[in-house]
Amino acid sequence: MIRAPKPADVTPYAEAVRRSAEHVGRWNPVEPDGLVDLLERQGPGLRTFLIVDLDTGGLVGKCNVANIVMGRFCNGALGYDSYLPFAGTGRMSEGMRLVIDRCFAPQEAGGLGLHRLEINVQPENDRSIALAKRLGFRHEGYAPRMLFLAGAWRDHERFALTAEEWEPLSAS
Repeated sequence: MIRAPKPADVTPYAEAVRRSAEHVGRWNPVEPDGLVDLLERQGPGLRTFLIVDLDTGGLVGKCNVANIVMGRFCNGALGYDSYLPFAGTGRMSEGMRLVIDRCFAPQEAGGLGLHRLEINVQPENDRSIALAKRLGFRHEGYAPRMLFLAGAWRDHERFALTAEEWEPLSAS
């Protein structure tokens, strides 16, 4: 399942990030104490979803829908981390399908009402590229020196998906 983070998640989130530091740290900043700040920044331009394993209640991962722009664009950028011991089990893929479904659902139905989603992945991050493709995102190009991570500007492969390309989970 997916849900918005809440203050009670601060400790389990910190534990999941610490446990997964080596797994996450190669690609994204490792910020075990970052959930408090993330909670404060939630709003029209940023929505965070926690992906939770129904069997154990464990934290599978986190997905930020950032840089949300409405109006004529209706676009958001997905950034995600998976946490051990769930990485590689398929649960992150399931959770990301739920996030995408929520992003494309109309606002009046509890969704974000977006039309387009982007995923930007460092070229060497084979697992995240495979996830983007598995979710139906198409490759749009290469963005040199796109994000400043781990002390350097990092290149990214760009992927996108529009609402017309997505089959809602309720329809399948």
